[in-house]
Amino acid sequence: MSTMKFDTVVLGAGIIGVCVAVHLQKRGYQVALVDRKLPGNETSFGNAGLIQREGVYPYAFPRELGTLMRYARNRSPDLRYHANALLKASPFLWRYWRNSHPMTHAAIARSYSTLIAHCVSEHRALAAEARASGLLRPTGWVKVFRTEAARDSETRLAGQWYREYGVAFESLDAKRLQQIEPDLDRSLIGALRYTASDSVSDPNALVTAYAKYFEQLGGRFFLGDANTLRDHWQVDTNAGTIAAAAAVVALGPWSDLVSSRLGYRLPLGTKRGYHMHYGSQPGTRLNHPVLDVEGGYMLVPMAKGIRLTTGVEIARNDAPKTPDQLDAVEPAARRLFPLAGRLDAEPWMGRRPCTPDMMPIIGPAGNHKNLWFAFGHGHHGLTLGPVTGRLIAEMMTGEETLVDPRPFRVDRF
Repeated sequence: MSTMKFDTVVLGAGIIGVCVAVHLQKRGYQVALVDRKLPGNETSFGNAGLIQREGVYPYAFPRELGTLMRYARNRSPDLRYHANALLKASPFLWRYWRNSHPMTHAAIARSYSTLIAHCVSEHRALAAEARASGLLRPTGWVKVFRTEAARDSETRLAGQWYREYGVAFESLDAKRLQQIEPDLDRSLIGALRYTASDSVSDPNALVTAYAKYFEQLGGRFFLGDANTLRDHWQVDTNAGTIAAAAAVVALGPWSDLVSSRLGYRLPLGTKRGYHMHYGSQPGTRLNHPVLDVEGGYMLVPMAKGIRLTTGVEIARNDAPKTPDQLDAVEPAARRLFPLAGRLDAEPWMGRRPCTPDMMPIIGPAGNHKNLWFAFGHGHHGLTLGPVTGRLIAEMMTGEETLVDPRPFRVDRF
């Protein structure tokens, strides 16, 4: 079987890899997109479907002693850990904790916010080109509160984000919350609604639509093994060997398997999470994605039903599923909204690829010519897919970039 030649091979067909492939193909590159599964069927399949314009501060490691003691008991609804994973994860977690110091976190936000600022506009533009605008909902999302302490703390934070970065929000009292979400628990005392953020009714369908647009532009998708990547950027697929002048690694939580084999030692960590879909009781409706701040879970209206998503689980990448968090928060979720029965045969589990400074790795690999990295987006992979795709394509083609890419360079580690 003869070798197929392309300008670029993109490894990984999640939201990041697909968007990189689209933006390169739009600029006249002949691109091969390679993954072991169809586009959008790993990490991008299961998330809360948020495009988080408010997410200017990436999720930090908690530093309050009381919170750390609560997490140490390993019964918190928003974080669980496997004891046998902590030793290996400890260097990552230590650096993550250090980078979460308020002053360091604020400095990180000044760089990170440059990406976040374009997340909604870039998604809307790409969705329009891919004829997928109907999957985006410009209604914002909601944090709900049961106590004044939680409400006041989150409201102060929202005010800070507004003052620093112009992040729009609306403070809702109990009456106004009931007007926009009449079927939520009436004991809630209020909420915040982040009005500038979008949400997605089916993240897998959105990634699939972007991938189809890539193929309409002339790009080709292949089922293949990214771990076969070798010098001169050859990779084996079910259709034969691909050879390309350049390669982009966008394999999410598996990116380090390829990068480490090429000699890069990058501090990539993983946060696992779960979801389950439910029906809703007759005559009820959920209009927004809703985060129960004190409960540590989120309810999101999706095409398939109401999606219940969990917080973070620290575990080995290959460890079996342990959806204890899902079981723990389901009773609280049922009190928040009248859920009906489970719709999935088993809980879905995904892996968020994270760096200890909470910022993605975007740019040239450094030690190899024409090798590029695009991974480590943590909780904001869906949010930052089109921005990252555009930024990588602009750097590869020598265009003026949408944002300064230097804070996201690989050699910062």
